[in-house]
Amino acid sequence: MVAKIITGKSLRGALKYNENKVLEGKADLILASGFAGDIERMNFNQKLQRFENLLMLKPNVKTNTLHISLNFDSSEKITDQTLQKIALTYVEKIGFGDQPFIAYRHHDAAHDHIHLVTTNIQANGNRIDLHNIGANQSEKARKEIEEEFNLIKAQSKQFKPEPGIKAVDIEKVVYGKLPTKRAISNTVNAVTGSYKFTSLAELNAVLKQFNVIADRGTEDSQMFQKNGLIYSLLDKEGNKVGVPIKSSSLYTQPTLPWLQKQFPKHEQSRIKFKPQLKQSIDKVLRSKPADQNAFTTVLKTQGIAAVFRTGVNGQVFGITFVDHKNRTVFNGSDLGKAYSAKAILAAFGQSKSLQTSTKNTQKSTTQTTQPKHEPIQSTHTDTLLANLLKEQYDQPNQPKKKKKRLRI
Repeated sequence: MVAKIITGKSLRGALKYNENKVLEGKADLILASGFAGDIERMNFNQKLQRFENLLMLKPNVKTNTLHISLNFDSSEKITDQTLQKIALTYVEKIGFGDQPFIAYRHHDAAHDHIHLVTTNIQANGNRIDLHNIGANQSEKARKEIEEEFNLIKAQSKQFKPEPGIKAVDIEKVVYGKLPTKRAISNTVNAVTGSYKFTSLAELNAVLKQFNVIADRGTEDSQMFQKNGLIYSLLDKEGNKVGVPIKSSSLYTQPTLPWLQKQFPKHEQSRIKFKPQLKQSIDKVLRSKPADQNAFTTVLKTQGIAAVFRTGVNGQVFGITFVDHKNRTVFNGSDLGKAYSAKAILAAFGQSKSLQTSTKNTQKSTTQTTQPKHEPIQSTHTDTLLANLLKEQYDQPNQPKKKKKRLRI
């Protein structure tokens, strides 16, 4: 079992995320503890009110929300009754046994997983300390529950939770069946909370796999100069569609300044995954792929996307590897000279297509265009993230705030 804990500042957002999943037929409410009356008959506001009654006891506490996902091996088929027992046992072991919480069983991934929503504000007005709750209380509880319920251990080689993010269904958005903001929010929050990237270009290498892109605008635009950022949907050809969403309007506020703080953290945490990625690429190269398409196709079967970067003249000037298994992103040159675009293309006689002019390459990087955009095939993307959670949520129906100039 893998437990992912998100501490947040919006209980409304966490609750709304799960309730929306229920409305979409992608989740079921399987358990509610600490609620008076029939939870099945309660509407969203009634459920929220139960939590808000506690939040009002300690209004100065900003981080007051716990959104937890418990993820199980894909081979385990667990009944609702067992999941209910696991949920009750888990919250008791992490010190939240007396807190109201709701458990939802999600059906949007190949493996069983449940989401728990609760608060750390107690009935006496005190707060439960959340510092290191994941590494301490949660990790201990996880191991004990694996033994108690005879689950496949997360640290064993058998464990395969098959996490996955689904590419945004553009047709559903275009025809109004899926709100644009929700579609973008779920994808961006899942990616930024799960993948290790060290630049905006690397982040976009991942986002494009799921039909989303982060955009700073042109260099002479006010948005670019003020470090603004918007997120847009992409169609199958890689063109932007629909209304772009300001980064500051999403629940986790994945703005450019926030992202830039994550880059150095990711630089260190991704290092241990570099040797494994190089070995996977070497194995494909030893099979002597006929061309660029064959190379990317074989890598894709291993959960790795090779994203060739091209300039405005159509010439390749770089390559980025997205390892969906370990959720890491590396430019080819970061892996070593043998993994640069020039070396990779040379392996199957396409080196002439490489952009060799440094001056032109640098100029092209600000106007990079993708080759014809294709979301990852269902073999991997459609089963690629639910427990990658930091799949955080929109904050609907919030009171309007004063507009801050140019904070996008």
